[in-house]
Amino acid sequence: MKNYMILIGLLIGVSLTAQTRVVKKNAVKANNFGITYSLPKTSLIIHAEVIKTTSKAGPYYQYADRYLGVKDPVTADKVSYELGKISLANKGIPDPENTYIVEFKSGTVAPYAYLTEEGLLCSINAEYTAEESELDIIKKQKTTPATATNTSVFTEELLMAGSVARQAEVAARQIYRIRESRLNILTGEADNMPPDGNAMKLVIEQLEEQEKSLTNLFTGIVSKEIQMYEVDEIIPHDDMEKEILFRFSNALGIVDADDLGGIPVYMNLQATQKAPVLDPKEADKKQKATKGIIYNIPGKANIDIQMNQQTLYKGEVQIAQFGSQEGLAPAMFEDKKAPVKVYFYPETGAIKQIIQ
Repeated sequence: MKNYMILIGLLIGVSLTAQTRVVKKNAVKANNFGITYSLPKTSLIIHAEVIKTTSKAGPYYQYADRYLGVKDPVTADKVSYELGKISLANKGIPDPENTYIVEFKSGTVAPYAYLTEEGLLCSINAEYTAEESELDIIKKQKTTPATATNTSVFTEELLMAGSVARQAEVAARQIYRIRESRLNILTGEADNMPPDGNAMKLVIEQLEEQEKSLTNLFTGIVSKEIQMYEVDEIIPHDDMEKEILFRFSNALGIVDADDLGGIPVYMNLQATQKAPVLDPKEADKKQKATKGIIYNIPGKANIDIQMNQQTLYKGEVQIAQFGSQEGLAPAMFEDKKAPVKVYFYPETGAIKQIIQ
């Protein structure tokens, strides 16, 4: 088993979509009316949301209470992390031990299939459009940008003030002048009123931005951004108990599973529906009896993820390798008047729908 931690979506405007692409395969004479496909085995992907909080003290925080009445300004630069939502996705990956060639008879009506780029079966005799997965949606999430101070608020008077105490006094006066100007415009008492409603809106927005930037010099700035992580390639073959996915630190965020600087985040997996293990003779007999288009009947398992004995995620998931295989006879597809259409779940290899 290999665990990878991947940080997703750190830059605004960068598209990280990875929606499944599908390929149409026709069963024609050139390929002996055969289509090669693979059944999937289940690879679990854990998504961890981490909220990063960055606190930056303003240069005049000591005077926040005196001039602005702010009792709790940021007094020191600090970065902290909080573990947010944990979610889980089922990703099907090709199982090299379950790759098949399905052969259609030449009389079959235009047989074709849709496969993923990895060769997993999506549909037979039916148009298939890949749906956006939970992983695709998560990868579209954007990081919240940090707030910056608008340097245009540093007037000549403020810059020429000698001591920090004097600068704080000047900045506070500017804040109150801005508030007074905004109030005069809103009440119609300003000497030079904006010519129309749009101009007024623009002026008010500029005044509010200047006030906020000056106020930040006293209160400091607290910004939050969301970082998304993946823990990939967890391929269960049996029950799991206290499998360490990663470790988490309030000071460092997510760290590797072997980094003792963080608290372990565990996963427990227990099969609730699992096909019986066949002896070699029984397995061989079943394999010979299973013909045609082979598909999965996946098993099921309960999963819970914990940290500090607190449950972060709990749910049921289908596990392809816990189940069994059955077959659809190729004769189903030989009716020229009403060819059968079959849809599959490419993540599990199970039948989604049969249309006759």
